[in-house]
Amino acid sequence: MTPKELLEKRAKLISDARTIVDKADGESRELTAEERELFDKAYKEAGELKAQAEQINADAERRTVLETEETLLAESRGRQTETQRADAGAGHPAAEQRTIELRTSVCGDRRAIELAGETATEEYVKSFRRFLISGEHRALQQDDPVAGGFLSAPQRFQAELISGLDDDVFMRQISRVLPPLTSGESLGAPSLDADPSDPDWTTELAIGTEDTTMAFGKRELRPHPLAKLIKVSKTLIRRSTMSVDGIVRSRLGYKFAVVQENCFLNGTGAQQPLGIFTASDNGIPTTRDVAAGNLATEIRFDGLKECEYSLKAGYRRVASWIFHRDAVKQISKLKDGEGRYIWQPSIVLKDPDRILNIPVRESEYAPNTFEAGLYVGALGDFRYYWIVDALTLTMQVLLELYAATNQNGYIGRLEADGMPVLGEAFARVKMGA
Repeated sequence: MTPKELLEKRAKLISDARTIVDKADGESRELTAEERELFDKAYKEAGELKAQAEQINADAERRTVLETEETLLAESRGRQTETQRADAGAGHPAAEQRTIELRTSVCGDRRAIELAGETATEEYVKSFRRFLISGEHRALQQDDPVAGGFLSAPQRFQAELISGLDDDVFMRQISRVLPPLTSGESLGAPSLDADPSDPDWTTELAIGTEDTTMAFGKRELRPHPLAKLIKVSKTLIRRSTMSVDGIVRSRLGYKFAVVQENCFLNGTGAQQPLGIFTASDNGIPTTRDVAAGNLATEIRFDGLKECEYSLKAGYRRVASWIFHRDAVKQISKLKDGEGRYIWQPSIVLKDPDRILNIPVRESEYAPNTFEAGLYVGALGDFRYYWIVDALTLTMQVLLELYAATNQNGYIGRLEADGMPVLGEAFARVKMGA
């Protein structure tokens, strides 16, 4: 079934679910147990169909990217730049140099990585693949100790891994992803912590009272180490038509992606990113919590409108909601004063669903406990959630530790950080008292 057919089937299920709610509303009653079961089943199947359509599309895009990379690699073997010919003449190995465009963020920033130096050479890439199979890397000139089995991953591997994270973690798609931090330990983000006081009406020659309230601060992004161990079947490595580095990259990409998404939402900021659902004066303070209009156990239309208009117009124009699927299911039954559903499903692949005509992103890591005083969602202009990476991915191969289960172990380590840098650009949905 094509993505279009899947989305059409999804639209039919959503229509069926709404018919159930409309019937109960028309009869001025609550849903029966049977109706709730039918609604939940239709809603769940609708979500699965959308995910399936997106997966089919993503797989097609991955095949296209792979074919493009293979074509570029084949072309690079047949040509040399002037710099490479000069280096080769001087007895130095030629380094492949090209730029990989990774993505465009919502604020228009384009990130690119220039591939150059020892880890960008084709020789290094081939040696890295051998390293993933055998653990040997004595032919490579690296500072890492041979006995320890560590090796810096090639720049191409790192670029493709980060590109995969951008695809898998929606926070990276809607946030501002800064250029990779290649020098220094941290990145400072200047902030206006307090506005100046209002100006005074005065005379022509007077200057008004001196301002003493304006204050500047700095939010510091310091990439923190993130590590993950994965195990891959030796049989899979031996028989797969996919290269071993491709297998490792795809597994690591998913594992690193879900851990980062969790921290971008719930991280404490202590040796990890600061999440949007963590109240902090360094990120989003409690003054940005909105509980008015919600009940203790139910999200209500009035509560969502209160949250929406707690943001200034400039932020609302590009804002996104973040909810758990349980919250979206609850919201999908709500109507405005004109009897129109405030949740609108997307009928275009890759376009998010909308709540009050604002895009909504679903995450399994968003809070979903509907009790008094707890967070259940967020709304914000995610241009003001900043993410920075440090391209220092290293790999360690464990060949013998998992021999009894016929597996190789791979430990990947990289560094990343993220945090909200402007509290007023966000609001959190909170349950009522």
